[in-house]
Amino acid sequence: MPELPEVETIRRQLSPQVVGREIIASSAFESDRFLEAVLAIGAHIESVSRRGKYLIFSLSAGQELIVHLGMTGALQVAPTLTEDPYCRAWWKLSATSGQQMFLTFRDIRRFGKIAVVAADDYSRLPTLRDLGPEPLSEDFTPDWVREFVNRRSRFLKTHLLGQRLVAGVGNIYADEALWRAAINPSDRSISRRHATLLVEHLREVLASSIEHGGTTFRDYVNANGARGGHQHHLDCYGRAGEPCRRCGTTLTKGVLDARTSTWCPACQPRRRRPAPSSART
Repeated sequence: MPELPEVETIRRQLSPQVVGREIIASSAFESDRFLEAVLAIGAHIESVSRRGKYLIFSLSAGQELIVHLGMTGALQVAPTLTEDPYCRAWWKLSATSGQQMFLTFRDIRRFGKIAVVAADDYSRLPTLRDLGPEPLSEDFTPDWVREFVNRRSRFLKTHLLGQRLVAGVGNIYADEALWRAAINPSDRSISRRHATLLVEHLREVLASSIEHGGTTFRDYVNANGARGGHQHHLDCYGRAGEPCRRCGTTLTKGVLDARTSTWCPACQPRRRRPAPSSART
């Protein structure tokens, strides 16, 4: 599934191409997940932003076009439409300098989602409404991480994937950040020092992936149809059975709450949960 760096890459590419244009026509696949695409007809695109893994097109008349890429979704622009059995929605945009443009949403597995809502009203989209802080923002702090994690008993990796601790992080960047911070994914509490390291390294990993255009293993392509390049810079994710690049120990993998995790058993030893009073110190 595209995570924050992939969605941010697409946002940065789309914004200069679509902002200021009017949506003059649209069509959508016959599914409740995509049909609202046509509700944007007649609106102008005023900006393109991102929240977690969601793309948000701010429209005129106080509306927002929300797009979630799901597992295999891709947004691209082209001067013409081509026959594509996996195109789930398209929007025809007004011409600039005599050139028309189509914004298309392609989604092989149909796990994506399109919605048109009143600006800032996400009551119909609880997963967007309840997102935690952005990892690259000042709101994502070590104190917030400690308060959130130490008041609950779930695996730390599960918290990272749940989107309420932090928005936009998925399996790839959770494994990478935990490896860099030397934290075991199955820990159920976190110290102040490790919370600080986690915040620091998660930001570094995400920023690096954005610089490389995201990570592609199978389906992800950016708005220009190109693959990401960060898969060539991963230290932990997908490397189970290979030597740790820090200590040489063989990386292992296991399943935590139905999600596969990879870690170094030497660099990321599991820590016992402290007594309840420790969470308040």
